[in-house]
Amino acid sequence: MIATGRANAGASIAEAAALVRLDRADLGYDDAMVLRDVSIAVHSGDLVAVAGPNGSGKTTLFRTILGFLPVLSGSLTRGCALSEFGYVPQSAALDAAFPITVREIVEMGAYGRLKPFRRLPSAEQDRIDGALRQVGLGDLAARSFFALSGGQKQRILIARALMVVPRVLVLDEPLSGVDTESRAVITELLLEINRREGKAIVFSSHDLRMVRSVTAKILRVDQGGVSWEQGAATDHPW
Repeated sequence: MIATGRANAGASIAEAAALVRLDRADLGYDDAMVLRDVSIAVHSGDLVAVAGPNGSGKTTLFRTILGFLPVLSGSLTRGCALSEFGYVPQSAALDAAFPITVREIVEMGAYGRLKPFRRLPSAEQDRIDGALRQVGLGDLAARSFFALSGGQKQRILIARALMVVPRVLVLDEPLSGVDTESRAVITELLLEINRREGKAIVFSSHDLRMVRSVTAKILRVDQGGVSWEQGAATDHPW
């Protein structure tokens, strides 16, 4: 993972290898700039924590990377297709009154590969089983999604993102609103996915203490800008 400003030879290699690269990009909405002059790159195997207070622009950064928002100026390049990005939002946009099982939630991650109104192939069924085992919830496939605890729901949403077979996994506040035990389980799960499979993982949090315990690659988002964290933890006010 790099920021701009290295030697030209090193930069050209990084550009070729980067899965996501923003170069002097301004991010936001038509009527409001949220982040200015963003220059970052993410590579295969990176574990990047995006840290900042609530409302600082973390979600805006993610929505831009995932193609939901265009850059206002500057450039965004991706080294893989958008279909190779797995996304875990802050909350699932699902109606709690709608009856849906854990297995059906995970199946949603395969929709981009499936033809409409076709029976789910056995290979996809096996992939669902594998994703549920990977997050440690294989025995809950038939349960109602809305009957799960907050931590279990989050792990199921991670399983759904894994069904995409992503090269980049983007998670918006994956540890928010879950209990201490679930935080530990989810953190260990993400570390395992990163280390064992080499997937690039980018996740956001406003909990810097937790962030610093899992990675040294910390992108700080605050006051309309982004920067890689430098110096000792005691140098930073939050």
